[in-house]
Amino acid sequence: MSPSQIISKLKEQGLVVVVRGDDKEVGFKTAQACIAGGITAIEVAYTNPDANMIITELSRCHKDDVSVLIGAGTVLDSVTARQAIMAGASYIVSPSFNIEVAKICHLYAVPYLPGCMTLTEITNALEAGCEMVKLFPGSVLGANYITAIKGPLPHVSIMVTGGVKLNNVSEWFNAGATVLGIGGEFNQLATKGEFGTIQELASSYTSVRDKMK
Repeated sequence: MSPSQIISKLKEQGLVVVVRGDDKEVGFKTAQACIAGGITAIEVAYTNPDANMIITELSRCHKDDVSVLIGAGTVLDSVTARQAIMAGASYIVSPSFNIEVAKICHLYAVPYLPGCMTLTEITNALEAGCEMVKLFPGSVLGANYITAIKGPLPHVSIMVTGGVKLNNVSEWFNAGATVLGIGGEFNQLATKGEFGTIQELASSYTSVRDKMK
């Protein structure tokens, strides 16, 4: 898929789970449970030392399912970005904007979603060719901040991460968020090995999302 097609798929899904964990097994099982629950966009964070292997394994398992998107998160530099792309990541997410990461992503035709907070940061990302930005931390900025950003930049596509809960999904979407990044609840359950509950939680999120359409 082209970068624009991947962005369109992310918009269609509307939800992305940020998978962390401490090893390959936990990260992989968490992602699989989310996918089984209906959230098919996964962001494997590079806080997990086995992120490369998780991305490769998930990409292999779901290579014939175009609805599944496996991306990489917490990508801080261009070296890590290239490693993630070589492992099979279909999109790259970072907590801040890094022009070198943008360059390597564009070189390999992979979407880059940088973390931004201010209008200046968002504008810089758009000028660098990013089709979607990550608003972070959402818990600090609040849903009204998106509405304010959409005033001068009505065309910008925003993925919010941080502060998204099951009971405020509609609030974020109504404020203008394009995609919601979630993870805290899922990763807490993963540390307890409660993967069945993760699947149920993912299903609950998709139900709320579907009611918004």
